[in-house]
Amino acid sequence: MVGQSTNSRYDVIVVGAGNAALTAALSARQNGARVLVLEKAPQSERGGNSRFSGGIFRFAYDGIEEIKPLRRDMTASEWDLVDVGVYDEDRYLGDLMRVTEGQANRELTQTLIKQSYTTMTWMTDLGVVWDWSIVWSPRTGERMSFNPGTAVQAKNKGVGLVHYLFNAVQQAGIDIAYQAKMIGFLQDDAGHVTGVRIRTPGGAEDVPAGAVILGSGGFEANPEMRARYLGPGWDQVKVRGTRFNTGETLRMALDIGAMPVGHWQGCHATPIAANAAPVGALSLTDRTNRLSYPYSIMVNIQGKRFIDEGEDTGAYTYVKAGRAILTQPRGIAYQIFDSKTVHLIEERYSTGTPIVGDNIREIAQKMSVPDDALEQTIKEFNASVQPGAFDPAVKDGKRTVGINPPKSNWALAIDSPPYTVYPAACGITFTFGGVKIDTEARVRDTEDIPIPGLYATGEITGDFFFHNYPGGTGLMRGAVFGRIGGSNAAAEALGR
Repeated sequence: MVGQSTNSRYDVIVVGAGNAALTAALSARQNGARVLVLEKAPQSERGGNSRFSGGIFRFAYDGIEEIKPLRRDMTASEWDLVDVGVYDEDRYLGDLMRVTEGQANRELTQTLIKQSYTTMTWMTDLGVVWDWSIVWSPRTGERMSFNPGTAVQAKNKGVGLVHYLFNAVQQAGIDIAYQAKMIGFLQDDAGHVTGVRIRTPGGAEDVPAGAVILGSGGFEANPEMRARYLGPGWDQVKVRGTRFNTGETLRMALDIGAMPVGHWQGCHATPIAANAAPVGALSLTDRTNRLSYPYSIMVNIQGKRFIDEGEDTGAYTYVKAGRAILTQPRGIAYQIFDSKTVHLIEERYSTGTPIVGDNIREIAQKMSVPDDALEQTIKEFNASVQPGAFDPAVKDGKRTVGINPPKSNWALAIDSPPYTVYPAACGITFTFGGVKIDTEARVRDTEDIPIPGLYATGEITGDFFFHNYPGGTGLMRGAVFGRIGGSNAAAEALGR
């Protein structure tokens, strides 16, 4: 049994085993706590949603000198070919508030931003290895120019991130229990959380602790909860990530009085391959994403456009795009590229087989879309394209005029065969509603009082994201508040 594996009780129990949970466990251990990590999945499927992610972390920095400590493998001559720009705290705050329509909790957001860079260096010291992220930064020649804020990802993406964090956990001497599902809280008469009740293949047991940190994700893999909170159509949506994020821990926290906050009808969703599996496949992780749509036009099965594909860089629109696809007939869209833009399609598209044709009627027939409608859509789009220089690396202002929806950037006529088409659907990643935490990562109750002994981080928390999402902020949120929660939980458990 889990509780009998050591000679004394644990100081801190962490529920979950993704980026948020593992950073919390490592922080608690660094602060002197004896830590147990509970992973509902078997060891072969460990890592939560983090394992399925692109591994991108959005953090504030004042220039390339602050990036250099994260990429110690780079030579001086290589740095001469890199442009990461500046992504200071004000710009980060502006981006996050803009895409969440000003609804993100300002105190939590400011804590996230102010501690983002120091958390990145802390994770580097833990052994996380970083690489360049080129998802939204097309390379031009030898020079690498990155969209500020999303220049860096974990090497080997989410798989690498989880690998590095589990290595750090092992080196720190943190215990992990697999197939250990939390089924309830332990509390004293005063309401102080004193541990958890779990179920393993060996049966149910109580595991006491001085503090508990919830890092177990949202409810995106639970179709009943998706239908209840997100609304019509969401019960049948494809799940991009782990099948284990089914919301039970979130429900249990609400049941003991945690305050629900945030956008409960909102979620992180993204365009993915239309033929993707119903639940994320470990063999593909994030490689079902279809995020090169800013250089395409997207149409539905009626042959009609339905979204401004060039509203902003993909980092700020891909969540909106995923939701928009779900609202279309049959929840399907088609991304149409021609020979001028097909080279801009990112590598992850190689996991799918495109529709290819030499004329519009041919691709329409292969798409099972009315050919007259598609021809008319493309004719009107082409006629609306304004002159100007096309630059895939920046918002170029090359737009359309006189059509609805417009295309605000990267508008090129679709007129150069062969035409390449990728079908896309909506894939949900995580949900936005969750429990309320404060800047100390303490879970607050419905009277807005901290629940003693209970902390949370990552996707189980609410009040960060509304309506939309700036790419890379989720992993950063989990790590920042994991680090904070781990430190504070250890201090409470050890009586400091």
